[in-house]
Amino acid sequence: MFHMYKTIMNITLKAPVKGNYKKVMASFDRDLFEALKPPGGEMEIVKFTGSKKGDTVHLRFVKPIKAEWISDITEDGENDNRAWFVDEGTTLPWPLGSWTHKHIVEKVDEEHSIIIDDMTFTGKNILLTLLLYPAIYIGFYPRKKVYQRYFDQLQEKNLKDL
Repeated sequence: MFHMYKTIMNITLKAPVKGNYKKVMASFDRDLFEALKPPGGEMEIVKFTGSKKGDTVHLRFVKPIKAEWISDITEDGENDNRAWFVDEGTTLPWPLGSWTHKHIVEKVDEEHSIIIDDMTFTGKNILLTLLLYPAIYIGFYPRKKVYQRYFDQLQEKNLKDL
């Protein structure tokens, strides 16, 4: 017998970067967000208040599809080994049903970190959830290189400023 349970998908991507984990987390600002815009589409950052609990991110996609995406930052924190914040979608583009994205920066040593994008999502139904997996994976995978390039450049800029 086959039962239709709600299928929840998870994608976790890791990117090693240069920089102390606290400084890397402090760099999750509008400039980094602009650098992470997906190529090939048009997206407007309508509102970006930050990466702390209570902040909001509002995106408007113009091309190839028109859609609004609003996420609230529901948690943030820091300990001796990692820093993080969590965004949860409140207004999502079709066909997404739910979205939770944990942004984690883990300490490797004083000068190196790993950025982890841990995304959990559902579609409006089981078929859409399954179809979303490759689309989201392909959409977020380029972030690894963007993070590395961004933090390499930030490290170089900081060294020049000394």
